Amino acid sequence: MNTLERLDKIISTQTSYSRKEIKKLARMGDIQVNGGVCKNSDTKINPNTDIVTVCGEKISYQKYVYYMLNKPKGVLSASNDKNAVTVVDILPQELKRKNLFPAGRLDKDTTGLLIITDDGDFAHRMLSPSKKVYKHYIATLDKELDDTVKEKFENGIVLSDGTVCQKAFFEKLEPKKALVKICEGKFHQVKKMFLSCSYMVVDLERVQIGELKLDSNLHYGQARILSEKEKQAVFSVKNDQI
Repeated sequence: MNTLERLDKIISTQTSYSRKEIKKLARMGDIQVNGGVCKNSDTKINPNTDIVTVCGEKISYQKYVYYMLNKPKGVLSASNDKNAVTVVDILPQELKRKNLFPAGRLDKDTTGLLIITDDGDFAHRMLSPSKKVYKHYIATLDKELDDTVKEKFENGIVLSDGTVCQKAFFEKLEPKKALVKICEGKFHQVKKMFLSCSYMVVDLERVQIGELKLDSNLHYGQARILSEKEKQAVFSVKNDQI
């Protein structure tokens, strides 16, 4: 079944233009539908079949978008903030559109894999502990790890405020470095888990979500579109997963 939508609604969801700006562009003759100038921004169109251009640029309709960002330090995991640069702010202009948000958050000084989308259902599935989508972190600590940490993590850390964390996968990589996998997303969780074991995290990077790995070709601050296969990889679970 083909659904008709208002032209200004479609353009506003696919671009950073406001509806007021779209109405003005339409009056100026800068919007075309199927090759013809359309001066009424409330015109009904089929976004799946009608061809829309704004100022000569074709609008490729996508109901939702999914981006992989290699988050740098010093950037806030939020859609907007009056006092800080956000992960949405640093997206390339050609990727920006309304209603984007980070699916989950990384602390301001944490780097690595972050998914930015406008699909709330996708984000909810990914973040729900019941879905067992594990997030993989590389943590660098302030001192050498002892052999008791692994057991504590895999039994379930109890934070200083009494919060009980689900059991986590722990692998010592170097004397002061470890791989941690968790399926929760409590505030500063990885840092607090280590702190409960008397360790300070001096560097933290998220390298994987589910079976989706951070693209090694993405430098800090760079983003790209996720493929359909990569979106599915987020919810893939290996048989040996916790």
